[in-house]
Amino acid sequence: MHELPPIVRVRADILGVEAGPGLAEIDARWLMAYAAGIGEANPVYLDTSRKDGIVAHPVFPVCYEWPLAPALRAKTIHPDVELMGVHATHDLLLHRLVVPGDRLTTTARIVGVEQRKPGAYVVTRYETRDASGAPVTTTDYGTLYRGVETAGPDRWLIDAPADPHPADGPARWHARVPILAGAAHVYTECARIWNPVHTDRAVAAAAGLPDIILHGTATLALAVSALLAREADDDPTRVKRIRCRFAAMVLMPSTLTVQGLTREKAPDGEAVGFRVLTEQGAPAIRDGLVILHG
Repeated sequence: MHELPPIVRVRADILGVEAGPGLAEIDARWLMAYAAGIGEANPVYLDTSRKDGIVAHPVFPVCYEWPLAPALRAKTIHPDVELMGVHATHDLLLHRLVVPGDRLTTTARIVGVEQRKPGAYVVTRYETRDASGAPVTTTDYGTLYRGVETAGPDRWLIDAPADPHPADGPARWHARVPILAGAAHVYTECARIWNPVHTDRAVAAAAGLPDIILHGTATLALAVSALLAREADDDPTRVKRIRCRFAAMVLMPSTLTVQGLTREKAPDGEAVGFRVLTEQGAPAIRDGLVILHG
């Protein structure tokens, strides 16, 4: 495991630091590549001859948000700490799905710094608008810097997120999802998200990982696809919100099991709980929740 100098900490005064705006020109090629990269065959993502054209997969926003992540880390996180960071939580609000021709502007801002038992927890909010200024997506992306302490008190610019009610209990359905040996390399190129711990074994080893691991967002996208097939007639336009916690690493090759849990009425639609288990039965994703429009 990479050891940190004892004086290196995550400073609480990074709260409010921003990166961006980042500009993204969305075309059909990128949307189709992302869908293909997670093995999607749904024509809504791939068939450009459809009357209404194609739309982005609900998890696609991670693609245009990603370039701001290293830019913001460069401003706020010590290089020795950066290797200790893992994607811990994800909360995505979809105002609408992205479509070809969108010209998007994204800003990133650190909105929370908190000391947790496993390490320093930093939340970045990504806000994306289209060319007219209308909101498209809002994402709260939580990073946990393992074994790292914060310097200063916990600070938030938003309401500190409450621990979600655990998505637990018996599964209503199961979906087995094979993960091929090259899945991370394919996802990296199709999503245009490059983080070497997912594709470079030497870098993964330096970060204390047993091998390269699948991107958390790839695992999430696979889970959302499985859930939509069983809960929403494969209609991504019904997705309003996606929330989860990442836990166990996903190694390759392996097989994931997506489990659908509770389905309940919510004030803004229907809430479907889910989890994802690794081949060894550990939770790769826990406390998963998708809010569907009614």
